[in-house]
Amino acid sequence: MNTQIESLEKTTMFFDGGCPLCAKEVAHYRRIDVHDSVNWLDISTHPESLEKHNISYLAAMKHLHVLNSNGEMVRGAYAFQALWQALPRYRILATIVSVPGFLWIMDNVYNQFAKRRFAKRMACANPEM
Repeated sequence: MNTQIESLEKTTMFFDGGCPLCAKEVAHYRRIDVHDSVNWLDISTHPESLEKHNISYLAAMKHLHVLNSNGEMVRGAYAFQALWQALPRYRILATIVSVPGFLWIMDNVYNQFAKRRFAKRMACANPEM
């Protein structure tokens, strides 16, 4: 199975495979993606996959990005919601977080987490920071 090929009928998740937490979470999602509904693009090994979507490597490292099945790029908690919508076992969660105001709150919480994750990831990548 080639996970590096994109198609608009599939959701595409751009993830940092070099981040142990991210890799573990993506491994979980991949195990339950029994219908091969998602293209999984590891930006740590395929940063060129970001270019055609006008996403900088730095932006992708700072926040999760997902290209939904409609071709719309979303990030942060909105990216999780798009991913969950593509995974049958998570569709109910995608619906729950779509309640007005909930996704906005979730995105603000995610942004705080993402800021810390990014700082830690960059410190690990460059110990002299």
